[in-house]
Amino acid sequence: MESLLRDSSLVDLVALLERRELSARELMEAVLRRIDEANPDLNAIVALRDRDELMAEAAAADERLARGDGRPLEGIPFAVKDLEDVAGLPTTYGSLVFRDNIAREDSVQVARLKAAGAIVVGKTNTPEFGYTAITKNLLFGVTRSPWNLERSPGGSSGGSAAALAGCLVPLVTASDGGGSIRLPASMVGAFGLKPSFGRVPIGPNEHWQYADTACYGPLTKTVEDAALFLDVVVGPSPYDPNSLPHPGYSYLDCVHRKLDGPLRIALSLDFGYTPVQEDIAEVVSDAARVFERLGHIVEPLEGGPPMLGPAWALLGNYMQLSRLAPLLPEREPEFGRSFIAAVKAARELTPERWGELAALREQLNRWCADLFAHYDLLVSPTVPFDPPPAKGPFPDAIDGRPLPPVAVAAFTIPFNLSWHPAATVRAGLSRAGLPVGMQIVGPRHADDLVLQAARAYEQERPWHPEWPVRWEPLPTPAGSSR
Repeated sequence: MESLLRDSSLVDLVALLERRELSARELMEAVLRRIDEANPDLNAIVALRDRDELMAEAAAADERLARGDGRPLEGIPFAVKDLEDVAGLPTTYGSLVFRDNIAREDSVQVARLKAAGAIVVGKTNTPEFGYTAITKNLLFGVTRSPWNLERSPGGSSGGSAAALAGCLVPLVTASDGGGSIRLPASMVGAFGLKPSFGRVPIGPNEHWQYADTACYGPLTKTVEDAALFLDVVVGPSPYDPNSLPHPGYSYLDCVHRKLDGPLRIALSLDFGYTPVQEDIAEVVSDAARVFERLGHIVEPLEGGPPMLGPAWALLGNYMQLSRLAPLLPEREPEFGRSFIAAVKAARELTPERWGELAALREQLNRWCADLFAHYDLLVSPTVPFDPPPAKGPFPDAIDGRPLPPVAVAAFTIPFNLSWHPAATVRAGLSRAGLPVGMQIVGPRHADDLVLQAARAYEQERPWHPEWPVRWEPLPTPAGSSR
């Protein structure tokens, strides 16, 4: 059954279950065996539901399928990022302080996936409160990439990315506040989409969400899988005042239609401010030429958006401080040092600084408006360098050229702040044999166009089912742990 989990996309598994060529119980058994086999190395799954309960839910799914009452995701096991609530399971946010925090209700997204027949298996690891793009924390430890156990699968959806690419589960949830879907998807060679802000509802929450950069979205093996995922979870919710109306069509239908054209596509390899690893730039340049061969026009873009890493970080940390301040200073030693130091530094945010950040964000908005007045899409690298070591740190320079602040997300952060849909596809492999992502960005609310472009690229250069299901174990010196 290892080959089943490696070779089958989500769409494939749904079809096998519908045709009853595979039972939900067989699929659940395969997932649990794979978790037992691979999770000790990856540390992707950090909470697992009772196995008897899971098998009972799989049996109930088989009964519905036998009656012809199967729902869109009937019997599909899935894992939920540990920043998102599943009723009865801990939502720890990767933090010692919240290790005993048991969710009272499902998030809207989880509830919709369950209503479509999917079965929650457990929770996936995340850096503390999604703080960084390396998935490690004091509560659960380090998550590792199935491509190379010495490397990180990225973050903050790193546990979900490792679980998906390591073929532990066929479906995961993920979220993206500054690249947290696209960065790990790029680092493990998967597809990831940060939808337009509001496309997938977020909530219910304990506090009103003044922050407006984070989105839920698909992190999947294929573009088709992402479209199916979206068809299940999009649409308004009273729990999310920013949620968008249903688009009125099926994303799965959209990706099966030919990409109209010729499109005008802008290509930037540096956004005018960030060095990029030479081999990554070469891989992305070559990948962009696929669109030319499909009859579209690809033109180099001069310059780029304003550099937003520090502004984005300050705003995000201020929102975290508003939530965590009542726990300080008594619980401060239980938080990760770098995380809580950054959160506390947000006390420096003054009205004047807030105004400067607002002006910078409006500058970004105008840049995007001008860009998409001339181009249909923008493509760029997703991450400017190879995945970092599993425990970090990130590089501070490339070929002697210093990197800007928050460089890992230099290409992704702008579109969280601007609300534009942005996806990543596997462009190829670097010289180190590690996945390289190409980001595809579209006009605001044109999620369908981004998906169609990604699907057109994927058909020319399919990356599924090339997934790492076996790897070299890490050497473990006597008396030490990973």
